[in-house]
Amino acid sequence: MLGGKLSKIPRTVWMLGYVSLFMDLSSELVHSILPVFLVTVLGANALTVGFIEGIAEAAALIVKIFSGALSDFFGRRKWLILAGYGMAALTKPLFPLASSVEMVFTARFLDRIGKGVRGAPRDALIADVAPSDIRGACFGLRQSMDTVGAFLGPLAAIVLLYLYHGDMKAVLWFAVAPAAITIVLIIAGVKEPSGKAGPRQLGSPLRLAFLKDFSRHYWWVVVIGAVFTLTRFSEAFLVLRAGQVGLSVTWIPLVMVVMSLFYALSAYPAGVLSDHVSKKSLLATGLVLLALADLALARADSALVVMCGVALWGLHMGFTQGILAAMVAAATPRELKGTAFGLFNLVTGLFMLLASVIAGWLWDRYGADMTFHAGAAFSVLALLLLLLDGNPER
Repeated sequence: MLGGKLSKIPRTVWMLGYVSLFMDLSSELVHSILPVFLVTVLGANALTVGFIEGIAEAAALIVKIFSGALSDFFGRRKWLILAGYGMAALTKPLFPLASSVEMVFTARFLDRIGKGVRGAPRDALIADVAPSDIRGACFGLRQSMDTVGAFLGPLAAIVLLYLYHGDMKAVLWFAVAPAAITIVLIIAGVKEPSGKAGPRQLGSPLRLAFLKDFSRHYWWVVVIGAVFTLTRFSEAFLVLRAGQVGLSVTWIPLVMVVMSLFYALSAYPAGVLSDHVSKKSLLATGLVLLALADLALARADSALVVMCGVALWGLHMGFTQGILAAMVAAATPRELKGTAFGLFNLVTGLFMLLASVIAGWLWDRYGADMTFHAGAAFSVLALLLLLLDGNPER
C-alpha cells in the first residue's frame, strides 16, 4: 500500500521534501547543541532558553498568517517559499559568530522568521498539487523527509563534536552548506501547479472578511491545535534534561537523533493512515504518547530513561504534526488555504510562546521534573478536549 501511494505523489511534493530534508539537517545540527552552548558557554539559565525558543518559534508561526495570505492573494507560492528558506540560510553563519545571548537570540529569531515566511505557502502548495485521495500521504511524506534531515543534523553534530574535541563554534559552521543547497533545489525543482489562478483581487491580501469563509470544522481544528501546542514546549528542554543526567557534550545531540528517528519512522505511515481512519483517533494516540514521554522524562535518573522518553516524544510528533496540517487542508476552500494555514499558525504560535516560557519558569523555580509533569497534565487536558468533539470523522 505504501509503495503505491509513493508512486502517485507529485514531483513538487518530493522536491519540497528534499528541501525540508537539507534545511532541517542544517537547522538541527545547530539546535541540537544550541541550548548547551547558551547555558555552558554564554551563561544563560533555563528561563532565558525558554524565552529565546518561545519567541523564536512563536514568531515563525505568527509570520505564517501573512505569508499564507500573500500567497493566496498573488496566486503564487514559490517565491515566498524561496524568500523564507533564503532568510534562514543567511542566518546560519551568525550562530558560530555569536559571542552573547543577545546575538544568538537575533540569529534564532531571524532564522525562525524565515521559517514563518516559507511555512504556510509550502503547505498550501502541497495542498494545491496533492490529489485529494492521498493528501495525508503527501503531507506525511514531506514531514518524514523533513525529519530525516532532523535525524542527520544532530548525528553529524555528534561526529563533528568528536572530531573537533567539543568545539561547538567550529561545528556550527558546518550548518552553512546544506542550507545553501536548499536554495538551489527550490529554484531548479519546485514548480507551481499549471492553470493556477492569478491574484484574487485588488486591496489587502489579509482581511477579516475572509474569516466568514471558514467552516465550524476549521475553527474546531484551530482550537484543538492551540491547546495541543500548549502541551508541547521546545525540544531544547529535552537537550537540557539529557545534560542533567550526565550525558557529555559530545553525546547530547543523540537526544535529537533519537527523537527525529522515531518521528521520521512514524510520520509517513501516520499520514497514510489518516487517509483511511479517523484523524481524531490518531491525534488522541499522539497525545497519549506525549503524556507518557513527559512522565518518563520527569522521572528520568539515567540517560537510558531520557532516551525512552525522547523516543516517545518523537512518536507523538509523527502521529500529530502532518495530521494537523491535513486537517486544516481538508477543512478550507482551495483559494484560502494559505490564509487558513497562516491563521492556524498565528494561534498556535502564541500558545507555543506561552508553553516555552512556562516550561522555563517551572524549570528554574521548581526543577525539571515539574516542567515535564506540567506537560503531561496539559496533554491530558488536550485529550479531554479532543474527546469532547462528537464528530468521529475529524
